[in-house]
Amino acid sequence: MKKTFILLFGLACILSACQNQEKTENMKNPLLSEFNTPFGVPPFDQINNEQFIPAMREAMKADNEEIDAIAGNTEEPTFENTIVALDNSGELLDQVGGVFYNLTSSLTSPELQEIEQEIAPEVSAHGDAIRLNEKLFKRIKAVYDKKADLDLNPSQAKLLDDTYKGFVRGGANLNNEDKEKLKKINEQLSLLTLQFGQNVLGQTNDYKLVIDTKTDLSGLPENVVYSAAEAAKEDGLEGKWVFTIQKPSLLPFLTYADNRDLRKELFKAYANLGNRNDQFDNKEIISKIVKLRSEKANLLGYKTHADYVLERNMAKNPASVNDLLMRLWKPAIKVAKAEAADMQMMIDRDGSNFKLEPWDWWYYAEKVRKEKYDIDESTLSQYFVLDNVRQGAFDVAHKLYGITFEPRNDVPVYHQDVEAYEVKDADGSHLGVLYMDFFPRDSKRAGAWMSEYRGQHIEDGEDIRPVVTTNFNFTKPSGDAPALLTVDEVQTTFHEFGHALHGLLSKCTYKGQAGTSVSRDFVELPSQIMENWALEPEVLRSFAKHYQTGEVIPDELIQKIQNSSHFNQGFTTVEYLAASLLDMDYHTLSPENATIKDVNVFEDSALNAVGLIPEIISRYRSPYFSHIFAGGYSSGYYSYIWAEVLDADAFQAFKETGNIFDPATATAFRTNVLEKGGTRDPMDLYVAFRGKEPGVEPLLKKRGLD
Repeated sequence: MKKTFILLFGLACILSACQNQEKTENMKNPLLSEFNTPFGVPPFDQINNEQFIPAMREAMKADNEEIDAIAGNTEEPTFENTIVALDNSGELLDQVGGVFYNLTSSLTSPELQEIEQEIAPEVSAHGDAIRLNEKLFKRIKAVYDKKADLDLNPSQAKLLDDTYKGFVRGGANLNNEDKEKLKKINEQLSLLTLQFGQNVLGQTNDYKLVIDTKTDLSGLPENVVYSAAEAAKEDGLEGKWVFTIQKPSLLPFLTYADNRDLRKELFKAYANLGNRNDQFDNKEIISKIVKLRSEKANLLGYKTHADYVLERNMAKNPASVNDLLMRLWKPAIKVAKAEAADMQMMIDRDGSNFKLEPWDWWYYAEKVRKEKYDIDESTLSQYFVLDNVRQGAFDVAHKLYGITFEPRNDVPVYHQDVEAYEVKDADGSHLGVLYMDFFPRDSKRAGAWMSEYRGQHIEDGEDIRPVVTTNFNFTKPSGDAPALLTVDEVQTTFHEFGHALHGLLSKCTYKGQAGTSVSRDFVELPSQIMENWALEPEVLRSFAKHYQTGEVIPDELIQKIQNSSHFNQGFTTVEYLAASLLDMDYHTLSPENATIKDVNVFEDSALNAVGLIPEIISRYRSPYFSHIFAGGYSSGYYSYIWAEVLDADAFQAFKETGNIFDPATATAFRTNVLEKGGTRDPMDLYVAFRGKEPGVEPLLKKRGLD
């Protein structure tokens, strides 16, 4: 007996010592304490990879304790002690996850990718445990059932509605057997979507076109050649030139390189990304994702995954989405065919004996543009210095909303290329922190995006201001020249900056409604409306200055930009619509039809059915369509064009006043859209700003498809 007591006492001491050691380690983990930095931004210089898993686990543990306290509350369920308490929960997990997931997008590594793989099932299970918590849902339902008797304002009523329906859509009403099925599906999807994204990044980094003969560089602008030489030098290939399938390297090569065989090689490397039957191949992953999503939707009572997703969007159902897409497809494909004919005519006229192919489109489009409008991208880019473009976006925001952007060198950053700004309102008060990360690297995923390290919300009466980040993949400065942007990249800068404004100007009480926490087909309105200012003559004159002479862009060039604004819009619209239609085709499959044996055959069949011409491929082919298979845009890629209907109509409100910076219209947009987040139905917010629902006519006119 005495020996047993001593053994048990010893085990208790060991357990206590382990717990104390764990507590000590957690206290040392900077991710788990309040960030002692300017504005409470992450202390990147104190964070290392081995801290993430213990921090995530500790944060989930803390979240569970908060959930247990809400679910186990013996008081009558109320809006405050249940709905608001739930919205306030998970603050530590938001803090840790905000750092982790932003770094895995912007500065990943093999080690971080392994951590992602390990933690993903745990995070999925944690989310399921909350959504399927019967005691918690019982309290939420009790509040929801008596909502008619509650004195709630519109924001509170929507939070209650979204919370209840979010739990129902998360499986709260399923029986125990189906709940277990749902958990397994969610776990599998979390790993598959993660692997999809890692495969795209891995194969993007795996391919390089190495050129060692100078004549093969014919047609390429000097800055493009210089960047390729620098890339070669970094790879230990000094004296050669390296091109990749990252867009800043890919598109200039396809646009200017005279060597057609090399254009074809680079294009096919991009077009077959994730489709090479190697360790990075994504076809089998796609088949599994599509089937699992279909099964999940059916389990939750929906006909298809698209029906499940769209129920909470402005579009409401697949029929509405497909109706819009096909209304645009018909005029767009007609224009695209005419554009292809113009290029084929130029090929034939030059005595070249070949048919226009997808790897020829950018090259001949540029030639046709130069011939028709006497304008070329390389000439324009000399006026688009990155620093000036960024300042141009800042100036537009200042004229519209009175806000300012102050560089802060004392704010920690996660990479030397990252810039940090304090954003202040017109009265000088603090609005938030903005990070801007402009250049590509192997550790950064492709594309451009906005995210948050901390979202805006009210906590104990204090307005917690956001920490927002914007990411791009623009060509770095070359030689003595600064970073120069294309027209598309200028618009991309304004686009992501618009997302940032949505986060920075948020003025909401609840976390779940703040900033960009809106339906997928509304979230692009604040970003896309900003693109309208980018190429307005008044705005262009403010920032478009020649990188060598400082000369303001001549009115003649501005006029040429305006004249060519509809150029190549058939191609641009068709490649985008093709991807949107492909997304819908995958996600309107019912479970009995969701077994895809060959992804390439499925894709070809879907796009042939709508009449996609062979000279154009979908903007994203299935094996690298990260928006829908690794991001949050499944059944939602259409949202860019849906939002463009909104933004074209919304910008028209400014134009109608005769002043694109009209103060009253700007104030209306800020107070009814940018500040409101997801506090009301998005169409109600839009009508509150515009006074009416939008029409499609301004978009057709804007794209030259009317």
